Amino acid sequence: MIQAKILRRNGRTAGFSVSGHAGYADSGKDIVCAAVSSAVQLTANGITEVLHCPAEVSVEENAVTLRTSGQPSRETEAFLDAFRLHMEVLAEEYPSFIQLRYMEV
Repeated sequence: MIQAKILRRNGRTAGFSVSGHAGYADSGKDIVCAAVSSAVQLTANGITEVLHCPAEVSVEENAVTLRTSGQPSRETEAFLDAFRLHMEVLAEEYPSFIQLRYMEV
């Protein structure tokens, strides 16, 4: 199961942490893992490489965490809110494979 945490600071989305494997299908055919991985990469790259937002990114085997530093810009928060919305939709569609939680940081 994929464990996804939406990190909140003062009621606003400030980052995320995603770990695990969905186990929906065999490696290379797991559409749930592919959807989550793509969303994570798009969001992390958009925030750090396109917007150049200061963020702490940690990448380990089967785990990625991104935390913004200070108050995120409107653009950064929009990326994070889009990621949150995407994860909510995926967790609703695949409840046995994605657990989504919210955490104040």
